[in-house]
Amino acid sequence: MPGPLDGIKILDFSALLPGPFATMMLGDLGAEILKVEGPGRPDLMRLMPPYEDGVSAGHLTINRNKKSIALDLKHPEAAGIVKKLIKTYDIVLEQFRPGVMKRLGLDYETLKKENEQLIYCSLTGYGQSGPYALRAGHDVNYLALAGVHAVSGRKESGPLPYGLQIADVGAGSYNSVVSILAAVIHRNKTGQGQYIDVSMTDGAIGWMTFAASGYFASGKEPGLETEFLNGGSFYDIYRTKDGRYMSVGSIEPQFFAVLCKGIGREDLAAQPGAGMEPGEAWTPFKKAASEIFAAKTLAEWVDIFKDLDACVEPVLNLSEMVDHPQIKARNMVVEVKKPDGTTQRQLNSPFRFSETMPELKEVGPELGEQTDEVLKSAGYTSEEIQTLRDDGVFG
Repeated sequence: MPGPLDGIKILDFSALLPGPFATMMLGDLGAEILKVEGPGRPDLMRLMPPYEDGVSAGHLTINRNKKSIALDLKHPEAAGIVKKLIKTYDIVLEQFRPGVMKRLGLDYETLKKENEQLIYCSLTGYGQSGPYALRAGHDVNYLALAGVHAVSGRKESGPLPYGLQIADVGAGSYNSVVSILAAVIHRNKTGQGQYIDVSMTDGAIGWMTFAASGYFASGKEPGLETEFLNGGSFYDIYRTKDGRYMSVGSIEPQFFAVLCKGIGREDLAAQPGAGMEPGEAWTPFKKAASEIFAAKTLAEWVDIFKDLDACVEPVLNLSEMVDHPQIKARNMVVEVKKPDGTTQRQLNSPFRFSETMPELKEVGPELGEQTDEVLKSAGYTSEEIQTLRDDGVFG
């Protein structure tokens, strides 16, 4: 059965991670994605190692379920091709700095004249307005300005870099998808398209809601290991005897009691200061818990807590995650078809539907692989396509 977004067509002008991740999700859900790529514009997702048969493994994943057309957007003929294509497309997603698409003659107001119901999403680090609109940035910068790093880390060592791109993907990709789907619903009701301005910094700030609400209410500035959920209580990560780690999230009283039972210290369940308030009252418990967890290996702790409902789990590495029975049961690792008939192992889409499940059809295409196919479907003849190629329109 077709995916829930079957029939939706998207022109994807994005590169790097946030935009392509967003269109990957939309493609998994059934949307038709055409990636517009300039051969002279380096795309980190095509260049980043490791490589599989000479192709970036990341590109094969993040550009799955997409087609690719090669187009030098600075060429005088390029805008005309896009204007012809846009008549049959629903959505544009672009990730250039503000003003670039306007200079190329491909901004929302221009393309809207070709398709009045067009939904146009611009995804940037700082948004389309404000003094930082044209400023360069990356995930670590957006999280820093949003205040996320100020509450994430250790007092002794300071803020820590994350092992995944929270602002790029969590705030950028997902907010783009949510905004686009909301705009589609609005268009279905009213017939109106619209422009969407997604800022990764804005999105990261939105994730600070819990910390900000406490600050607004009390005036107290949250910091490293000062809050209940950022190391200021027992809710934390504990090192084991073999240098591995266990996560402890036993917030509710019933889970905290089972935690204390699991570590063999039921007497600590009623310690003074136990509750939802962070602070020094938790220091004795954390000291005791740290020493106890350090006395056994990860495997021993996994065995102890395997049948205890305590919100205590091991910190897994990737190979362990892939082989975990819960991940296998949820089919979160799948084989995706490559053009040569082999497959690449990828993480599955996290979306689950009773009727319209996502489908991972094929790995990311070669740059410009569908150029001729797409242009012919738009009405160009083989002769016209060859003339464009000879003129350097495709790079």
